[in-house]
Amino acid sequence: MTPPLHDIVLLGGGHAHVEVLRAFGMRPQARVRLTLIGRDIHTPYSGMLPGLVAGHYDLDETHIDLAPLCRFAGARLYRDSAVAVDPVARLVHCAERPPVHYDTLSIDTGATPSFAGVEGAAEHVIPVKPIDRFAPRWNALREALLQDDGPASIGVVGAGAGGVELLLAVRHALCGALQAAGRDAGGLRFHLFAAGAGPLPGANGGARRIFARHLARAGVQVHAGFRVARVGPDAVTAEDGRSVALDHVLWVTDAAAAAWPRESGLACSDEGFILVDATLRSLSHREIFAAGDIATMRGAPRPKAGVFAVRQGPPLAANLRAAATGAPLRRHRPQRHYLSLISTGPRHAVALRGPFAVEGGWVWRWKDRIDRRFMQRYADLPEMAAEGGTPEDAAAGMRCAGCGGKVGHAVLVAGLGGGPGVKPVAWDEAEWEDAAPLPGPAVRRATAAAPPAPERQVWASMDGFRLPVADPWRSGRIAVHHAMSDLHAMGAQPSAALVFAVLPDMPAEKQAEELGQLMTGVRAALDAEGAVLVGGHTAEGAEAMLAVAVTGHLPAGQPPWRKGGLQAGDRLVLTRPLGTGILLAAAMRGRARGRWWHAALEAMCRPQGPAAAVLRRFGATAVTDVTGYGIGGHLAEMLLASGRRAELRLDALPLLDGAAEMAAAGIASTALPAALDGFPAVALALEEAIVAGAPAWWRNLLFDPQTGGGLLAGLPERKAEAAVAQLRMIGCEAAVIGQVAAGEAVAGRWELVIR
Repeated sequence: MTPPLHDIVLLGGGHAHVEVLRAFGMRPQARVRLTLIGRDIHTPYSGMLPGLVAGHYDLDETHIDLAPLCRFAGARLYRDSAVAVDPVARLVHCAERPPVHYDTLSIDTGATPSFAGVEGAAEHVIPVKPIDRFAPRWNALREALLQDDGPASIGVVGAGAGGVELLLAVRHALCGALQAAGRDAGGLRFHLFAAGAGPLPGANGGARRIFARHLARAGVQVHAGFRVARVGPDAVTAEDGRSVALDHVLWVTDAAAAAWPRESGLACSDEGFILVDATLRSLSHREIFAAGDIATMRGAPRPKAGVFAVRQGPPLAANLRAAATGAPLRRHRPQRHYLSLISTGPRHAVALRGPFAVEGGWVWRWKDRIDRRFMQRYADLPEMAAEGGTPEDAAAGMRCAGCGGKVGHAVLVAGLGGGPGVKPVAWDEAEWEDAAPLPGPAVRRATAAAPPAPERQVWASMDGFRLPVADPWRSGRIAVHHAMSDLHAMGAQPSAALVFAVLPDMPAEKQAEELGQLMTGVRAALDAEGAVLVGGHTAEGAEAMLAVAVTGHLPAGQPPWRKGGLQAGDRLVLTRPLGTGILLAAAMRGRARGRWWHAALEAMCRPQGPAAAVLRRFGATAVTDVTGYGIGGHLAEMLLASGRRAELRLDALPLLDGAAEMAAAGIASTALPAALDGFPAVALALEEAIVAGAPAWWRNLLFDPQTGGGLLAGLPERKAEAAVAQLRMIGCEAAVIGQVAAGEAVAGRWELVIR
């Protein structure tokens, strides 16, 4: 890998930045590294928002998924919000993570709602901007209105094109849903509030007449000259004293700028928007660019509309490339006149440009084709493949990171068990007891007991892997929690850690930032675990890696959990859903949706201590952590150590969102073949379940290596359901996934039935 010399940080996932990502993916720039910092990982396309509200599109059709787009561009994706920029130190300060350094910064964060000092607006309205926050609030409002049989009044403040289009979409969606349910929509009342003489003040006369007709036909009451001064829980009041009773208020007035650009010292307009020149470069800082709603071009201000941000994408991409390479910048000339396509609720729209306006279903179809073509630019990306190969060669060239990079079970048994003339690896005597029914390391833990202290038992463990994501801060947290899971599976309380970090070759200042991000994540995870960092070591290597050695303790006299303690009738409880290995493999190939992958990352970043405490409280008989061999392999180890027979129910296994879909699409971790070979009895039981009707994609999931996987425990039958309820109360997606059969334990004999 060629070390980066120039870091371009993209702040915000707006319309201009998605084009920057696509452009760099289509033509990568040597020695340049992109990092996108965004509050959300799905960018809504403003042009399709009314169609989403009206019910013509679903969420995925109207949002650009930034995760595969960043993967395509070779960009790091940091999910966070900026709170300030330090132009002197060239740092972006974020809400959660440590500051991020840039050589060139581009800002496309959009705008915030402008309440212009209106009393009560912040508390009682639903603003349309930022758009990414509007969609979930609209869904909640829609569901509430559909469940309520009483009358309701809905108002939209702001009678420009956006306000009119949104109100008609809202009416179409609500009335259509009620009629489809056989209910009367006559109890709904709709109001539009215009500060000026009427709707669409900037449009031509023909367009205003067309929309006046549509609003009247829809029964919308238009309140002209209504400058809102106050919003209450049940009414809006104008400056002239008029008041209108409303149950719900949507806010579609002019957007405002966030406060932090001005507070950071950037040159801003009187309204607070970042001032840029014709190259989209900041007037005050040559290494900063800005586009979209957050920016205002000196000498050529334009409305805060998505059409301008879209047009700024190509010149912004070209100028960021030029800034990184020292090439001349390109001037951008925003258009003076542009085509507006405004929908009227149903699949019908109005087209206006200059003095012309036409309407019809054909206009909506025209708009639909334009919008879908735009979205396809950022969705139909080439699938990631091994260098010089095809997507089918990915397994050879894209070895999975995280626990998917673990050595296979058969290799581990052969290597640690000793070959000809090689002495077997020595293990702690306490752990050897688990393995007594069958010599070899197959069922031993990765933990070992240190010499006992007078008042407590001390346990040590170690884990490490190639970083699972290109975000060192998040990877540090994942690695610590993953390593700590061995201790939690013993019932031990983590106390200390050592780290070994491998950094790729790059300039010293960039190595320092990478290490700082990594170690900040490590410390955050250790704090969450109640442990301290006591030292470590660093080295350079071909790629970033992190190993964490951890110690923990048990009070004297408290026995550790073992894999071999399962009892007849125990219920098998899993504390966390499966699928991280498959989702990592899918993300590496650009196939995983961003929200799936982010949910998996959030799961991997959660400590296991609270779940272990619940298992202890409810009398767990045996515990292991589900990691490199998947649920199938680790359950087999427990059964072998216990000499038990058990039944596993596939339909009870909790799965991360997207895991089943990706498994069904044939995505699997590169560690899958080794896992299947390492546990042939489990593989055979699964094949029997598949013959009986289980989906074949369970092969990919049952042995999916879990980075930061959950705890698998045996619990007494009478306590299992209560334990699961308690686990769910603390945020675990826990489930009873099977049970141990009745009968006596038989050393060296075990069986797993999968249904």
